[in-house]
Amino acid sequence: MLEDISAVFRSLEARDFRGLTGIEVGMKYHEWVPVEEVSRYTKIDEGELYYVLKNLGHRGLLKRQTQPYEGYRLYFEGYDLLALNALVKRGSLAAIGDELGVGKESVVYEGLREMVGGLGQQPVIIKFHREGRTSFKQVKRTREHLEGVQHFSWIYAARLAAKREFDVLQRLYPEVSVPEPVDHNRNVVVMAIAEGGELSKTKVLDPEWYLDTILEQMRLAYAMGVVHGDLSEFNIFVSDERVTLIDWPQYLEVEHNRAGELLERDVGNVLAFFKRKYGLEKDVEGVVGEIMG
Repeated sequence: MLEDISAVFRSLEARDFRGLTGIEVGMKYHEWVPVEEVSRYTKIDEGELYYVLKNLGHRGLLKRQTQPYEGYRLYFEGYDLLALNALVKRGSLAAIGDELGVGKESVVYEGLREMVGGLGQQPVIIKFHREGRTSFKQVKRTREHLEGVQHFSWIYAARLAAKREFDVLQRLYPEVSVPEPVDHNRNVVVMAIAEGGELSKTKVLDPEWYLDTILEQMRLAYAMGVVHGDLSEFNIFVSDERVTLIDWPQYLEVEHNRAGELLERDVGNVLAFFKRKYGLEKDVEGVVGEIMG
């Protein structure tokens, strides 16, 4: 991520976003988008476009090659800014704050959005998906939604993961305790902040209640046709009154041939944590049976 993404965003002009969009469009057809194509997509003549692209390159938003022809492609940071621009224009995002965490497949920031009716601002989470950043082959092998896809780029992988996560949050909320989905664009999802802190870093006073509540949320999700697929103490948030299950892009439909296997793994992860930290024991197979009903 950029060191100060908010400052870079505010410094860009309309023609800069046109330049980024032109490269984005061209990347559907070219690994490196020829400068002539960028000019055609943006309606910016090549003389002016040279300075636009040079400025974007200096900011770390795109990459340029000169052989065997002059061509351009986006960095993730350029794609991030296109998503932020769309979200701001839609009124789904008013400000971006500090970075909260970096994972293998996402970067998370805090932000603000304007409340409906001018009732102030609401804190939100801005999640920038990064699927495909390290290894396209690994992502494709481990993502059910990419099965059968022969050609894809990191843009496609990250964009699809963001849409999947937003869609499943819309499907589950509020019946299941997941973050309230606000909006998404390209590889970015905006959602409400999960209350409390990460389970792995929190000492709870009534571990049996928290364990039962987590398992109940898993049961509710299963009843709605969804298995998380990557659940552990690192993507469960706990507060005094609730638990919240986060990070859903790897979910599976219950009809999927691996859904039972991954449900058992999710349950096993949760039970192993509570046994290790609090000495609570439950039978994995028994709990899986209760969740599946």
